[in-house]
Amino acid sequence: QVQLVESGGGLVQPGGSLRLSCAASGRIFSINGMGWYRQAPGKQRELVAAITSGGSTNYADSVKGRFTISRDNAKNTVYLQMNSLKPEDTAVYYCNAGRGGVRVAGDYWGQGTQVTVSS
Repeated sequence: QVQLVESGGGLVQPGGSLRLSCAASGRIFSINGMGWYRQAPGKQRELVAAITSGGSTNYADSVKGRFTISRDNAKNTVYLQMNSLKPEDTAVYYCNAGRGGVRVAGDYWGQGTQVTVSS
Protein backbone atom coordinates (compact mmCIF):
# COMPACT_ATOMS: atom_id res chain seq x y z
CA GLN A 1 0.00 0.00 0.00
CA VAL A 2 1.13 3.54 0.78
CA GLN A 3 3.68 4.43 3.42
CA LEU A 4 3.69 7.92 4.92
CA VAL A 5 6.67 9.20 6.88
CA GLU A 6 6.41 12.46 8.82
CA SER A 7 9.19 14.69 10.05
CA GLY A 8 9.60 18.15 11.53
CA GLY A 9 7.82 17.92 14.84
CA GLY A 10 9.32 19.16 18.06
CA LEU A 11 9.14 21.66 20.88
CA VAL A 12 8.56 25.31 20.09
CA GLN A 13 7.66 28.39 22.08
CA PRO A 14 4.33 30.16 21.63
CA GLY A 15 4.48 32.39 18.60
CA GLY A 16 7.12 30.24 16.98
CA SER A 17 7.06 28.19 13.80
CA LEU A 18 7.51 24.63 12.66
CA ARG A 19 7.43 22.98 9.27
CA LEU A 20 6.14 19.44 8.99
CA SER A 21 6.91 17.19 6.04
CA CYS A 22 5.30 13.96 4.93
CA ALA A 23 6.78 11.81 2.19
CA ALA A 24 4.66 9.13 0.53
CA SER A 25 5.99 5.95 -0.99
CA GLY A 26 4.56 2.74 -2.35
CA ARG A 27 1.41 2.72 -4.47
CA ILE A 28 1.36 6.47 -4.74
CA PHE A 29 -0.66 6.41 -7.95
CA SER A 30 -3.71 5.86 -5.76
CA ILE A 31 -3.29 9.13 -3.86
CA ASN A 32 -5.32 12.26 -4.52
CA GLY A 33 -5.82 13.99 -1.20
CA MET A 34 -3.02 14.46 1.31
CA GLY A 35 -3.22 16.29 4.56
CA TRP A 36 -2.70 16.58 8.25
CA TYR A 37 -4.81 15.61 11.23
CA ARG A 38 -3.96 16.14 14.86
CA GLN A 39 -5.00 14.61 18.14
CA ALA A 40 -4.46 16.13 21.55
CA PRO A 41 -4.76 14.09 24.76
CA GLY A 42 -8.39 13.40 25.57
CA LYS A 43 -9.63 14.93 22.34
CA GLN A 44 -10.91 13.59 19.05
CA ARG A 45 -8.64 13.53 16.05
CA GLU A 46 -9.39 16.52 13.85
CA LEU A 47 -8.55 17.75 10.40
CA VAL A 48 -5.89 20.46 10.30
CA ALA A 49 -5.40 20.95 6.58
CA ALA A 50 -5.60 18.96 3.37
CA ILE A 51 -4.71 19.41 -0.28
CA THR A 52 -5.43 17.55 -3.51
CA SER A 53 -3.00 16.84 -6.29
CA GLY A 54 -4.69 19.67 -8.18
CA GLY A 55 -4.12 22.19 -5.40
CA SER A 56 -7.53 22.42 -3.75
CA THR A 57 -7.17 23.02 -0.01
CA ASN A 58 -9.20 22.77 3.14
CA TYR A 59 -8.28 24.19 6.55
CA ALA A 60 -9.67 23.96 10.02
CA ASP A 61 -11.01 27.31 11.17
CA SER A 62 -8.63 27.27 14.12
CA VAL A 63 -5.54 27.34 11.89
CA LYS A 64 -6.64 29.59 9.04
CA GLY A 65 -4.22 32.44 8.57
CA ARG A 66 -1.52 30.70 10.59
CA PHE A 67 -0.90 27.38 8.82
CA THR A 68 -0.21 26.77 5.16
CA ILE A 69 -0.35 23.41 3.44
CA SER A 70 1.58 22.79 0.25
CA ARG A 71 2.50 19.84 -1.89
CA ASP A 72 5.24 18.75 -4.24
CA ASN A 73 3.64 16.16 -6.48
CA ALA A 74 6.94 15.25 -8.11
CA LYS A 75 8.39 14.37 -4.71
CA ASN A 76 5.14 12.90 -3.38
CA THR A 77 5.54 15.11 -0.35
CA VAL A 78 3.15 17.34 1.54
CA TYR A 79 4.21 20.13 3.89
CA LEU A 80 2.56 22.02 6.69
CA GLN A 81 4.06 25.38 7.57
CA MET A 82 2.86 26.30 11.04
CA ASN A 83 3.32 29.89 12.17
CA SER A 84 2.16 31.80 15.24
CA LEU A 85 1.88 28.57 17.15
CA LYS A 86 -0.28 28.47 20.26
CA PRO A 87 -0.29 26.07 23.21
CA GLU A 88 -3.60 24.69 21.99
CA ASP A 89 -1.82 23.51 18.84
CA THR A 90 -0.02 20.93 20.96
CA ALA A 91 -0.90 17.50 19.62
CA VAL A 92 0.33 14.52 17.71
CA TYR A 93 0.13 15.42 14.04
CA TYR A 94 -0.64 12.64 11.59
CA CYS A 95 -0.11 12.68 7.87
CA ASN A 96 -3.03 11.30 5.89
CA ALA A 97 -3.50 10.33 2.26
CA GLY A 98 -6.11 8.65 0.12
CA ARG A 99 -7.97 8.47 -3.14
CA GLY A 100 -10.54 11.09 -2.23
CA GLY A 101 -10.48 14.84 -1.83
CA VAL A 102 -9.81 17.18 1.06
CA ARG A 103 -13.00 16.76 3.05
CA VAL A 104 -12.76 13.11 3.93
CA ALA A 105 -9.93 11.19 5.55
CA GLY A 106 -7.94 8.85 3.38
CA ASP A 107 -7.08 5.27 4.18
CA TYR A 108 -3.38 5.79 4.80
CA TRP A 109 -1.83 7.24 7.93
CA GLY A 110 1.63 8.16 9.07
CA GLN A 111 3.01 7.23 12.46
CA GLY A 112 2.51 10.71 13.88
CA THR A 113 4.89 13.40 15.00
CA GLN A 114 4.64 15.28 18.28
CA VAL A 115 4.25 19.05 18.23
CA THR A 116 4.53 20.73 21.61
CA VAL A 117 4.00 24.47 22.01
CA SER A 118 5.15 25.61 25.42
CA SER A 119 7.29 28.23 27.07
